[in-house]
Amino acid sequence: KRAPRFFSCFSTKVLDPCISTRYHAARMTTARHPTTSLSPPWFVRGDIDGFFGLFIDNLLQLMLIAVLCQVVCGFPPELITGRVLPGAAISILLGNFFYAWQARELMRKTGRDDVTALPYGINTPSLFAYIFLIMGPIYQETKNPTLAWQAGLFACFLSGIMETGGAFIGDWLRRHTPRAALLAALAGIAITFIAMGFIFQIFASPALALLPMMMILVTYAAGMKSLLGLPGGFLAVLTGVVLAWILRAFNLPSFTPVIEPYTFGVYVPTPVPGDVFALLMSPTGWKYLAVIFPMGLFNVIGSLQNLESAE
Repeated sequence: KRAPRFFSCFSTKVLDPCISTRYHAARMTTARHPTTSLSPPWFVRGDIDGFFGLFIDNLLQLMLIAVLCQVVCGFPPELITGRVLPGAAISILLGNFFYAWQARELMRKTGRDDVTALPYGINTPSLFAYIFLIMGPIYQETKNPTLAWQAGLFACFLSGIMETGGAFIGDWLRRHTPRAALLAALAGIAITFIAMGFIFQIFASPALALLPMMMILVTYAAGMKSLLGLPGGFLAVLTGVVLAWILRAFNLPSFTPVIEPYTFGVYVPTPVPGDVFALLMSPTGWKYLAVIFPMGLFNVIGSLQNLESAE
């Protein structure tokens, strides 16, 4: 369920290494008609909308990492761009490829054409918990960003062990836990940590955000076809971008582009096993077990909830 945590402080379920990833490969069912093709397609039309949803979600999480790790944990830019972000990016990439492969193999073995994979992304609650409750306090106490980063890696490593163990009993737990109990918690997390922040932003910039929001509701909730048959998610993003620049051209309040010069760079993920185990024998990391254990358990339950929602 989790990407290797040797690359950065963040993996993917929320950031997802420092944070965990949110989704297992799965079987989402919409119909049960067996496929007659011996070579299932790698790409279908619905993947376009799925891509934009997952891309924007993870992009926002990566932006949060870049900002919060610098402000709260004192990470220097070279640590964020050279270690944390490349590790998070490669874990998202490999995780989604692996889930897609799993779904494709399930399709080939079962002969069904209604199989897909749940997305692999960054877990927002874990992100905030690890930054504000583990790495942030350590940095405030020691003023050592490297030690704070190592504590994040240590927390992710222990959480990954918990989730690996949970994978062997997860299906049994899901089958013996009432569906309402799983989905109610999932809905609460989605509203609190995902939806509410964006709702406030919509009403803060209604001229820019209301139209794209209505397009999403019409295409997904009402099931109406969008203009020219384009995917609703793509069309909403495109509309928002065009509106933003039109409003700015007429000197109307919309958005302010970043004025800092952009510097292009290529940062290759670097394995850091030494930093992962640096706090294994130190009380600095273990004293935050009161945060690590509940978040690891939360990630296991969250994965079960996502599987149940897909069913």
